[in-house]
Amino acid sequence: MGALADRRTETAARIGKLQNELQPAEARSKGKACVYATGSFGRREASSHSDLDVFIVSKVDDKGNRLLKRLDEICIKADLIEITRKLGIPDFSGDGRYLEHYTVHDLTTTLGTPEDDVTNTFTARLLLLFESCPLLETGVYHETTEEVITAYWGDYEGHKNEFMPAFLANDILRLWRTFCVNYEARTAREPAEAMAKRKLKNYKLKHSRMLTCYSALLYLLAVFREQRTVGLTDAVSMIRTTPTERLEWLLQQTTMTHAHDRTRKLLEQYEHFLQATNAEERELVSRFLDKNTGREYMRAANEFGDLVFELLTSIGEGERFYRLLVV
Repeated sequence: MGALADRRTETAARIGKLQNELQPAEARSKGKACVYATGSFGRREASSHSDLDVFIVSKVDDKGNRLLKRLDEICIKADLIEITRKLGIPDFSGDGRYLEHYTVHDLTTTLGTPEDDVTNTFTARLLLLFESCPLLETGVYHETTEEVITAYWGDYEGHKNEFMPAFLANDILRLWRTFCVNYEARTAREPAEAMAKRKLKNYKLKHSRMLTCYSALLYLLAVFREQRTVGLTDAVSMIRTTPTERLEWLLQQTTMTHAHDRTRKLLEQYEHFLQATNAEERELVSRFLDKNTGREYMRAANEFGDLVFELLTSIGEGERFYRLLVV
């Protein structure tokens, strides 16, 4: 795959440069906390135009206190800001307001509570599981992801032979619906350029973030169809792959041959999306200012969504787990 393979290679090189420059921050976080990237870096498909979105997650001591102290947190954030600028990566979005620091306890104890949305732990947790890669302290990162995914398997022991990850699936669907804001309605009275920016974001959501969510559901659904249950080890294997790697995993499953053509087509369509978005934002916005071009891009986005639905139906139709996803 041309565009996807190129993006993976470029992302690996850029992450390597970041990690090399961030050695002082690595030393400060050692054994205490991890820093993980989300977005295009987390999906291993960053282009030269991609910005960097990161979260910090700290381990806690026996009393629930953060192992990563506040002054070290400030130093790590300063290192991240300095190095991204040095490497020519755009500044953190929102003037750094989303450069958050959580604990593993924060991510697991807010599950299913109203605080999950208020504190933004919901988004941090789901992106950690389905769209992330470690920048600092890979060991702590893997400990954290396994502890977080385990929190969703609390009922597994009593249902080993028929476990459906309903809790996790509902959170994945909730994440997708959180992303699904009606941009068209909100931009009806906004200037043309603002409307174009929102349409561009909508176009990206209907490809990259849709695939983040539904590649996870497709993976879990395929496992359940084959095994009649989904074990924790299956979930751990899944979260260690990127969204596109989950589709490639489907292509390796001999029991899913009936779905392979649609899976290949979905990957091809995603490559077209990567090619189309390989430009600076101002160039992409200018394309959406052209009504005919913008309309063609959104047609492609809708076709991509149709393909996701067809693949989901092909793998899950007739299954109890599939019914749970749609009703």
